[in-house]
Amino acid sequence: MQEWIVTEQQSGSRIDKMLAEQLEEFTRSYLQKRFLAGDIVVNGKTVKPSYKVMEGDVIYVSVPEAQEPEIVPEPIPLDILYEDSDVILVNKPKGMVVHPAAGHYSGTLVNALLYHCTDLSGINGILRPGIVHRIDMDTTGVLIACKNDFAHNSIAAQLKEHSITRRYEAIVYGNLREEEGTIEAPIGRHPTDRKKMAINRKNGKEAITHYRVLERFGQYTWIECCLETGRTHQIRVHMASIGHPLLGDAVYGPSKSPFSLQGQCLHAYVLGFIHPRTGEYMEFQAEHPEYFEKLLTILRNK
Repeated sequence: MQEWIVTEQQSGSRIDKMLAEQLEEFTRSYLQKRFLAGDIVVNGKTVKPSYKVMEGDVIYVSVPEAQEPEIVPEPIPLDILYEDSDVILVNKPKGMVVHPAAGHYSGTLVNALLYHCTDLSGINGILRPGIVHRIDMDTTGVLIACKNDFAHNSIAAQLKEHSITRRYEAIVYGNLREEEGTIEAPIGRHPTDRKKMAINRKNGKEAITHYRVLERFGQYTWIECCLETGRTHQIRVHMASIGHPLLGDAVYGPSKSPFSLQGQCLHAYVLGFIHPRTGEYMEFQAEHPEYFEKLLTILRNK
């Protein structure tokens, strides 16, 4: 049960919109279901999603406890770049979801890791064992998972301190004006589309992306991006914000790709970190996936 007292600034807002802003972990459509179920009350009475809140209103939200599904190990082949008793680094293919979530409870990297590894860290719960960071479903490349809590805490601390090396390669629309640059703009939920992220200077978190041009193709540019922070969709949002969305990204760019791509053209090329156990700096890279190389060839021939 969660409780809110409506402030003067919130007075006059639709209750479903106000709660969607307060409860970022829930979509507006999920909250609509809670209204229908009578789980949201104002001053002791159920209300419609269109109810306009008033200063001093007391809102109670009761969210049923989620029943976490059982995650089953699956014999999915893994492209393993490195493995020891603490960590495992894999080259994630396009189309693979990193960890189970609504609509994706099988076929994920976690399902594959559970089959391959006897132990995974448990800090992130049963849905995300071993997972300390993630990349999007259609992003390819290097990802590290941890086999115990000691390793997990070490890698998580390095991520928090921004000391991990993360270099991505992407192909973007347009011809960038500069050879290199830095985008420093906070990222948060899109104000109207809860499934998207956006530059959000009011409620966003710090996000910094460094980029440099690798090769120009006139209408398109091949770039490298280095991350200081790791916000959701960071490269996709930042590049779109300067007028150069990623090729194939129908969420932040044109809805149709001229090359029939499956999602954004983005590859996590290099990952470097201090090994939790030995203290040694280690760096791994994943070669471009086949579609990326083919695309570069097409663009060069044009």
